[in-house]
Amino acid sequence: MTTTLPARPVTQTPRPVAIAPRRRKPRAYKIFRVVALTLTVLLFVAPLVWMFVASLKTNVDIYDASKTLFFTPTLDNYDNVLSRNNYFGFIFNSFWVALLSTVFSLLIGVPAAYAMSRFAMHRSALVVLMARIIPGVSLLVPWYFIFANMRMVGGFGVLILSHMFVALPLIVYIMISYFDSTPLELEEQAQVDGLTHIGAFLRITLPLSVPGLATAGILSFIFSWNNFMFALVLSGANTKTLPVAIFNFVSYASIDWGSLMAAAVVVTVPIMVIALFTQKYIVSGLTAGATKG
Repeated sequence: MTTTLPARPVTQTPRPVAIAPRRRKPRAYKIFRVVALTLTVLLFVAPLVWMFVASLKTNVDIYDASKTLFFTPTLDNYDNVLSRNNYFGFIFNSFWVALLSTVFSLLIGVPAAYAMSRFAMHRSALVVLMARIIPGVSLLVPWYFIFANMRMVGGFGVLILSHMFVALPLIVYIMISYFDSTPLELEEQAQVDGLTHIGAFLRITLPLSVPGLATAGILSFIFSWNNFMFALVLSGANTKTLPVAIFNFVSYASIDWGSLMAAAVVVTVPIMVIALFTQKYIVSGLTAGATKG
């Protein structure tokens, strides 16, 4: 009697799955990207470099094309700006106006943005957006007429109020986006635990929105520091800000280019330092303001 062994099952070895090779980007595209980035950087950096180099030249050297790169540096322009023309006072004026306008705008704009976000006040948000779009030059004449009758032209108060016109809509528009992204359930839980609506806002929502507050405050300060038009019309001899004070070097007959460039460096460097260390908040704030509303 013969016994038959059971047939072994045939096992098939899995075939390796072919992985499609990544498509390498064409070399021409890489070259184009490098060239485009280089030209873009040069477009923005070249004027700043020229401004700084010109601030170290005399007026004669600035007009001399043969001394574009090779010249004898001098600090007389900075001495003229900082020592002889009292630019430290103008720096204080700009800082004081920018700081107070930012603080007051935050105190008013943050609660307003919270109310618009939580209570769906779409019409109010639209009004804020319209105030952000309206050009400020259209309000200069009525403002000057009103503030002149109130004898406020030339003081810090009118400058702070005019800069708040730029800062307040910006802060409200940015903070609405941050409050919209904050979960409402956290406030409801806090109210269940005994907090009032205002208490939940102050102790729960506001601490969670610190990045938004930083973004709004930084952008408001930068826009106020750079504002020229309002200060040109509404400031006085003792309340001039830095952008307006630069015109001291522009006369009818000639322009003191060396001192003008040194003054421009004094105006630009603080904002560049602030923007360098807070670029994360600035980019996030501009993105939030552009995508939500």
